[in-house]
Amino acid sequence: MTLALSWSGGKDSALALHALRDQGAEPVALLTTVTHGYDRVSMHGVRRTLLRRQADGVGVPLVEVVFPPACTNEVYEERMGHALASPPLRDVQEVAFGDLFLEDVRAYREERLAQVGKQAMFPLWGRDTSELARAFVERGFRGVVACVDPGRLDASFAGRSYDTAFLDDLPRGVDPSGENGEFHTFVHLGPVFDRPVPVETGAIAERDGFVFCDLLPG
Repeated sequence: MTLALSWSGGKDSALALHALRDQGAEPVALLTTVTHGYDRVSMHGVRRTLLRRQADGVGVPLVEVVFPPACTNEVYEERMGHALASPPLRDVQEVAFGDLFLEDVRAYREERLAQVGKQAMFPLWGRDTSELARAFVERGFRGVVACVDPGRLDASFAGRSYDTAFLDDLPRGVDPSGENGEFHTFVHLGPVFDRPVPVETGAIAERDGFVFCDLLPG
């Protein structure tokens, strides 16, 4: 079946792509949401320039769906529906996601896709998040923490490398894969890449209740 991959640029997206390729499946497109006016990946706050370099590095065409800041659910669903009904996603039969265990998120994705005649797939679903986080590092992936929810994790974790030391330092109750929204990452190296994406860490800033590390093209 022809498929696309929902792509945030973070570790779960990269691991989902790795899992798909292990199964002999190659997405025809990466589907990403971008916030208008900021030119950054929604929620993660990663610059569009880095996003595009990342897509070039994994060798899969990128489809960007642009949303306004503080986007309503109605606008989100309208624009996403339009993207899924337009080339190159129109003929896609499945959309893969890197979700791990949140049942409500999975049900929402399945319901929305069913309304446009497509299926959702979850190549990482049910995996132990601690084991998955360690496997990310062991397989040669490298990432940096781009965004932190300070209500769940101390702001000092923003901008850190996502590595063994980071995982060892996480306080009890924080999911090591950040599945509850504790943090978001940007992956710049790993087995799904033809070449690394040079990146440098910039200023740390708090915005809209989240702490962001501004990642700069290297």
